[in-house]
Amino acid sequence: MQKRVLITGGAGFIGSHLADALIKKGHQVRVLDNLCEQVHGPNCIRPVYLHPDVELIAGDVRDAGMVKKALQGMDVVYHYAAMVGVGQSMYEIKNYTEVNNLGTAVLLEALIKHPVEKLIVASSMSIYGEGLYRDAQERISTGNERKIVDLKSARWEMYDEHGKELKPFHTPENKMPSLSSVYALSKYDQEKLCLMLGRAYHIPTVALRLFNVYGTRQALSNPYTGVLAIFASRLLNNNPPLIFEDGLQKRDFVSVHDVALASILAMEKKEANFEVFNIGSGQSYSVVEIAEKLASILNKVEIEPEITGKYRVGDIRHCFADITRAKEILGYEPRVSFEDGLIELAAWLQDQTAEDKVNMASHELAERGLTVN
Repeated sequence: MQKRVLITGGAGFIGSHLADALIKKGHQVRVLDNLCEQVHGPNCIRPVYLHPDVELIAGDVRDAGMVKKALQGMDVVYHYAAMVGVGQSMYEIKNYTEVNNLGTAVLLEALIKHPVEKLIVASSMSIYGEGLYRDAQERISTGNERKIVDLKSARWEMYDEHGKELKPFHTPENKMPSLSSVYALSKYDQEKLCLMLGRAYHIPTVALRLFNVYGTRQALSNPYTGVLAIFASRLLNNNPPLIFEDGLQKRDFVSVHDVALASILAMEKKEANFEVFNIGSGQSYSVVEIAEKLASILNKVEIEPEITGKYRVGDIRHCFADITRAKEILGYEPRVSFEDGLIELAAWLQDQTAEDKVNMASHELAERGLTVN
């Protein structure tokens, strides 16, 4: 059955791919997006990649009037508007809190007056902090945090109370959150607010905890976006990717196409109502491995990544997804292999230009004491 769907933040990376997938299935799509300069560049105009059938409302999710206008006639809402980036969130505290927390509150107040059939909110793997670990006896170890004294000594891994190294393991949804950045705090707030108010006002709500999403249309000139886009920006400018710590930290990289798939399944499945799901690939790669794979596929193997040996406040060591619940309840199965996803990304990158702002971002973190040597 055709739905009228609103995507907040829908002119961006993930939202625009979701719009494509929804339109392909016959749904009508409206987007509310403020076309911010950090993502869309200084002209702040409708991006050329946004599907021509998308109705775009240029407006801010913090603007109650704009939100009310955008909600008119809608059946389903995807709340994907957010400021992203762990590092930047640690000093642009007001902006992150206003857009992510207050923006969600404004949307929810509007939904109380104009309820919809379903609300899906984009949460984040960042809320976990460190992922799940096991000790040498295969016992689960949670609530772990690294100590500054270890980080200053380049002891990057997680250790138990006896100083023995812990083994990272796939992280399920029932792991307790450990919020290590303003961004993580704001995403947890978005998730909890939506689920709380959804239950209170009988609006079926689903939260998707997205892992490291990559793919075409990611903002290459935004130094606080996903790590693959940041590395691509460096390589396109013939600069080495900058890697914190020793580069062996592990992450789960999921194609934006698989995220769009999971998003639609969350809308379609009644069994998903008021549930939380990890959306990742279920695989893990080290950050240095990612940099090398991207350099290879861009034919820039001579540009080796620069291992900085520095720690960034708010970063975690390892986190990758257990996607069992998404498979069982949503019927979600990742379709895009990492290799195929990189090939598509590389083809798109051939026609892209990027302003490399990584050194600027690194300087901003360093001068605020947010990196540790």
